[in-house]
Amino acid sequence: MDSCSTKFYHVHGFDSREALESYFSNKEEMIFGDDSLKFPMENLFRSFNEGLIKGDLLIDISSGSFIHHLYSASGCFKQICVLKCADKCIMELNRWIHKHTGAFDWSHTFLLTKALEEKSDLFKGEDITLKTAIANIKKCDFEKENLTDPEVLPLADCVITAWLLDLISKDQHEYRKNFRKIVKLLKPKGNLIIIGLLNTTYMMVGQNKMHVFKYDENFVKQVLNDEGFVIDYWASQKRSPVSDRINYDAVLYITAHRNI
Repeated sequence: MDSCSTKFYHVHGFDSREALESYFSNKEEMIFGDDSLKFPMENLFRSFNEGLIKGDLLIDISSGSFIHHLYSASGCFKQICVLKCADKCIMELNRWIHKHTGAFDWSHTFLLTKALEEKSDLFKGEDITLKTAIANIKKCDFEKENLTDPEVLPLADCVITAWLLDLISKDQHEYRKNFRKIVKLLKPKGNLIIIGLLNTTYMMVGQNKMHVFKYDENFVKQVLNDEGFVIDYWASQKRSPVSDRINYDAVLYITAHRNI
């Protein structure tokens, strides 16, 4: 295994289209919808609908090329900046934003967003709202202390990180190191949203078996406490799909604010 988490992430190709098809699509054989789509979207809608998390800038630094976790946020921030570790992720996102041929179909998540909003006029414009809100998509590098070096980004009112720390961290030390780099993007008193998987050992993307850092609830709580965060909301959902393509106990959703 490569000692560099970012290189490990590239080598195993999590940014591939196959990851979207396997874990985020609307195909009949895609059995992870409750955990990868519905659970995070319901919790994100709850968080943003309360009106307590809002501001000028949201930074999303998540794995892969998914966008469904940003719908509810798009109406609460003037701008969204998306950071990606891999060029292929950026290319995939640009296909969707610019409606290029072969762009991934996220219409099933539009429907879920509408259901959460309890509206009947489907496709009123969530995709347009989100595309407009995404001001830029930038490359980031966890080998650097400033993830977007040499550019210095303005500090964000809120940072979302979904499933990324799980994939790029080999152990507790590296998780903490990567966590600190992510929260450097956040304003004092800013809000942090974490989506992850508990007690994961591996996941399959195509024929690639990927290492995933295994951690439990106590570890995450300790990291947040040590770094000066107060947990505002915590939810977990026990794994529902039965599959040998991925091994985990539960999907996790946390909102917290920096208390220093």
